[in-house]
Amino acid sequence: MKKNLIYLFVCSLLFVLSSYTVLIKEKSISNFKLKSATNNKWVAISDYKKAKGFVVVFLSNKCPMAKFYSARLNQMNEKYKKKGVPLLAINAMDTLAYADESFAKMQKKTKNDKFTFPYLQDKGQTVAKQFKAENTPQAFVIWKNELGQLIIKYQGAIDDNAGEPEKAQHHFLTNAVEELLNGENVTVPKSESFGCRIYYRGKKNKMN
Repeated sequence: MKKNLIYLFVCSLLFVLSSYTVLIKEKSISNFKLKSATNNKWVAISDYKKAKGFVVVFLSNKCPMAKFYSARLNQMNEKYKKKGVPLLAINAMDTLAYADESFAKMQKKTKNDKFTFPYLQDKGQTVAKQFKAENTPQAFVIWKNELGQLIIKYQGAIDDNAGEPEKAQHHFLTNAVEELLNGENVTVPKSESFGCRIYYRGKKNKMN
């Protein structure tokens, strides 16, 4: 009897610890409001009352790797915003260090690339710090839980072939969105993303 009680106690403890581990791994994102170069209006997460979640992609005007994805991001936005998952792109590059990342240059990019989604300027880099964004392009999927909190469910690369989209074998970002829309867990919640480094203000390093 005593052994059985000890066994049940250990099992219960392991269950609690494992549940706690899952909880601390899930990072929530609080509401933010940024100005969009797409239409010169302020956009907030809270504006999207019926959204199930969001695709958030950190972009740059200058980064060669980020430039490859404009058409794909437009396609994703057109497909998923109808399903309650709009796409938001964010530029968090330090405009004091890089003149090419100015809001005016962002507006030019939205016209040239015909963005159908908000291209937001994170001038103070506060939103990028929330996500712990590291480079461009870097994608995140944030999803509403039962409490209405937005939880990061995926972070990393958009896919595994920037230059030749037709040859991509792993569509990390869209796979994650599809799984979440189907009520499933994300099979690959994290992948490596490559591109131009986001250096936060005050750091002396230069963008690659």
